[in-house]
Amino acid sequence: YQEIIFELKPDIIVECGTGCGGSSLFLASICDMIDKGRVITIDIEDKEGRPQHKRITYLLGSSTSEDIVEQVRKLISPKDKVMVSLDSAHDKDHVLEELRIYSRLVTRGSYIIVEDTNLSGHPVVPTDELGPMEAVEEFLKDNKGFVIDKTREKFYLSFNPNGYLKKIDQPTNQSV
Repeated sequence: YQEIIFELKPDIIVECGTGCGGSSLFLASICDMIDKGRVITIDIEDKEGRPQHKRITYLLGSSTSEDIVEQVRKLISPKDKVMVSLDSAHDKDHVLEELRIYSRLVTRGSYIIVEDTNLSGHPVVPTDELGPMEAVEEFLKDNKGFVIDKTREKFYLSFNPNGYLKKIDQPTNQSV
């Protein structure tokens, strides 16, 4: 993340799945170091004690709800450079819906990062349930405007194999 943020200098980082807010604070701290960027983070739970930071905006609700998506859109200006991190529910259908929604906000040359594509037996937590990796595979079948950027998987070690999706063109065949 820190390399991507340093290189791209995004204006907005949308994070789906706040949890306790540690990643939000990490992202905001990197933005502090480059003196640019804000984090919009979304979760269905309002947990007390989340870190407060001038660069973090917390939204409460489902990342796929029309209301939340509209709130996110209102916080982004047309000239903003946007990247997205998906780390909320890890079932295939939810991740695929997030990909379809939030990929439209990602600016050319930036990323949508799908967290935990290593789950569901890729190679950890073997299960019959489909997860983030399967969502990425299905998303890429119909979305030629994104490519997997394997250069972001340093030393062949990543919790997000095939999860760094770089936008190379305008979206195609997408519906929200």
